[in-house]
Amino acid sequence: MRWTPLVRAASAALIVTLACAASPATAAGAIEGGARQPINPVAISLFLLFVAVSLGVTWWAARKGTGGAQDYYAAGGGLSGFKNGLAIAGDYTSAATFLGVTALVYTSGYDGMIYAIGFLVGFPMILFLIAEPLRNLGRFTFADVAAYRLSEVPVRVVAATNTLVIVLLYLIAQMVGAGKLIELLFGLPYWVAVGLVGLLMMAYVTFGGMLATTWVQIIKAVLLLTGSVVMSALILGHFGFSLEALFAHAAALHPKGAAIMAPGGLVKDPISAISLGVALVFGTAGLPHILMRFFTVADARQARTSVLVATGFISVFYTLLFVLGFGAIAFVMSDPSFKDATGAVVGGTNMVALHLANALGGSVLLGFISAVAFATILAVVSGLTIAGASAASHDLYARVIRRGKASEQEEVRVSKAAAVVISLLAMGLGLLFENQNIAFMVGLVFAIAASANFPVIVLSVSWPGLTTRGAVTGSVTGLVVALVLVALSPSVWTTTLKLGPAPFPYDNPALFSVPLAFLVSIVVSLADRSTAAGRVRAAFAAQHVRAQTGFAVD
Repeated sequence: MRWTPLVRAASAALIVTLACAASPATAAGAIEGGARQPINPVAISLFLLFVAVSLGVTWWAARKGTGGAQDYYAAGGGLSGFKNGLAIAGDYTSAATFLGVTALVYTSGYDGMIYAIGFLVGFPMILFLIAEPLRNLGRFTFADVAAYRLSEVPVRVVAATNTLVIVLLYLIAQMVGAGKLIELLFGLPYWVAVGLVGLLMMAYVTFGGMLATTWVQIIKAVLLLTGSVVMSALILGHFGFSLEALFAHAAALHPKGAAIMAPGGLVKDPISAISLGVALVFGTAGLPHILMRFFTVADARQARTSVLVATGFISVFYTLLFVLGFGAIAFVMSDPSFKDATGAVVGGTNMVALHLANALGGSVLLGFISAVAFATILAVVSGLTIAGASAASHDLYARVIRRGKASEQEEVRVSKAAAVVISLLAMGLGLLFENQNIAFMVGLVFAIAASANFPVIVLSVSWPGLTTRGAVTGSVTGLVVALVLVALSPSVWTTTLKLGPAPFPYDNPALFSVPLAFLVSIVVSLADRSTAAGRVRAAFAAQHVRAQTGFAVD
């Protein structure tokens, strides 16, 4: 089916909406955290250019064909490891990372890098434990791996539920961040900003499938690294390319002084630090939109190459965030033009990366980095949407409801409908949570992924004793415990709900929920003496050969 008229209509509607909403009449007013920036024609022009290019990519992908399940879910399964690695990096490095980690370094110095290090360390685990078995055993979702020898229906129901919970929570954070960012930079009303992001991600996923999403992520990854390199070079050039000079100048300006170069400025409690690290490291290996990318390559070798390329890109990017954070201290902290009447950073500290771009390169660099930040949001929400749609169509509809009898065309139609529903839900939740504290949601996403998905994935490919009952019970335990402990944590119970002292003293539950999920899976599996459990254990040898070699054993 040709989607050319629809894509053209969507493109025209989006551009007209943006042009009307960005008029000076809508630019007045303020948002939470500071006044809006003046209208920046360069930023809006680059923004429109990216929208046009991305919709062009979607039109091209739709013409190339997304009718079959392999094309729609996995871009035909023929991407090279290099391209897929860039796409993984584009899918993984969110606006929260770019803006948030820079802001953490700006406020806390050295300790702000704890998030960047945690995000990065998860990738070697994916390389050595997950990438090859995932590609050899699965087709479209990570549930294919767990269901290879375990009972299909309960495993897929639980895996799809976990995926949808993770996707929706992650999308709330992204949509609220997108709305506030665009509202601040372009003078758009919040609802228009949220609607714009929602319509674009709906167009990418529905019309272009994984192929369009992949190229949006690749373009975003290249733009993000380019912008980070340019800004870092300008910062270091100002200090004679001496990190020591940069750090000394930043320490002299920061209220904490030389203490910003020492650990302990952000996470002072050892248990909280370890729990956060567990969530970031193991959660990375359980994110469904990242795991799904391993099905877009031809074989396990290309899957390993994907992880290596992504790790290299992300390593450079996170290293540069350290320079950007200290550069923001040097250029933004002492400049009153970036402060409001109360002395706070305009737009809040999450905007310091954009103020830094303005200080380094004026409106041109600010416009480019603003467009990059928006591209970052679109790439991540597109990846999340297609992961959620795939779980709903492939795992729930095709394999559970239809028991494998649905045609590929029927499955893809359901996936596109699911993408529309998820996009509308994300837009509605983004509007609902506009003024709520959603900072805890990103940590919750990683904690859920680490608790509910990671134990089942690892045990299913490495331990012969895992049974269906063990996998399902362990996964449900990880999901429920992670959700309950976060609800009882200081971030939610005390800060958000205003219910007084929190029953659970730590913000991140991963140190408790991840080991518990592993323990429950193992104990229940060992206690399972059913006939089905015996068959599952006996099937491990054939699965192990397939996972390590890619060859099926008759």
